[in-house]
Amino acid sequence: MAKALLGHVGGFDPRVIAEMRRLQQRVQDLETQLVRVQAENDALAAAARHGDSVLDNIDLPQAEPALT
Repeated sequence: MAKALLGHVGGFDPRVIAEMRRLQQRVQDLETQLVRVQAENDALAAAARHGDSVLDNIDLPQAEPALT
């Protein structure tokens, strides 16, 4: 009865196992990417707090007029 409720008679379907492994690898890849992006975001936030900006080094003697 339990086998009928689970939808299979013998063992696990290899396709299901392969899909589960693929999804586990995808989750691991996404977690790695998340850690990398968080570190990059922290570095950018720290640079912004310290005023290290590329725009600070641009010399603009006059503001340019807006287009009409």
